Amino acid sequence: MAAPENTPSAGAPEQDAGEGPQLHVAIVMDGNGRWAKRRGLPRSVGHQAGAETLKRIVQAAQDLGIRWLTIFGFSTENWSRPVAEVAELMALPQRYFRSDLPRLEREGVRVRVIGRQEGLSHDLLKICREAEARTARNSTLFLTIAFNYGGQADITDAARRFAEDVAAGRAAPGDLTEAGFAQYLSTSELPPPDLIVRPSGEQRLSNFVLWEAAYAEFVFQDVLWPDYSAEHLKAAIAEYYTRDRRYGAVVADDVLAAG
Repeated sequence: MAAPENTPSAGAPEQDAGEGPQLHVAIVMDGNGRWAKRRGLPRSVGHQAGAETLKRIVQAAQDLGIRWLTIFGFSTENWSRPVAEVAELMALPQRYFRSDLPRLEREGVRVRVIGRQEGLSHDLLKICREAEARTARNSTLFLTIAFNYGGQADITDAARRFAEDVAAGRAAPGDLTEAGFAQYLSTSELPPPDLIVRPSGEQRLSNFVLWEAAYAEFVFQDVLWPDYSAEHLKAAIAEYYTRDRRYGAVVADDVLAAG
């Protein structure tokens, strides 16, 4: 797992000027427990089914014009769940990488895991670091897994790192800008998400990419994550392309029409 540094990253990877996938899509994987409950199964089975869905979505992403895919796997608030469920959630990244890392490496997927390392086992950290190292030269799809992550926690950690730079004389308070602060976040290597998708029927961010979501488009879908498919993601992207993204500006034609 990539450890945060005290100095800003060099920035997000540049987008290709030519044709090819360019979207950054962030997804809240939600509904595993409810999926299992509706079938009279343990919640652990729902989480395992959700991991299989992740495999399908990663495989489909490139065909759907996605270059950056960010997945919310485990939040800093999920520690309050029952101990057995937390243990199951902790095991999922290890299962995923053990089964899919060779394919990710072969197909050009670059893996990065973001989030706090406190509380994570040595084995989990080891396999996350291995996944990052083995895919470090890949650039076809950038897969970021937010694990033990929270948007508020990440902003707090970024503020702490900037304060440390000020205390060490590496920065001055007056130097700080919005763009400069973003470089202290764990997502500094990524462009802001274009589209945030939440399956399961819930309509909230749940502390996911709070800073980065400033101008993202949101699509909420009434399907539980284990049932999520490439067709659902395709529909979300189609909805995204119907949106008029103005970033706070006004289209000239609208000004003239208002006259």
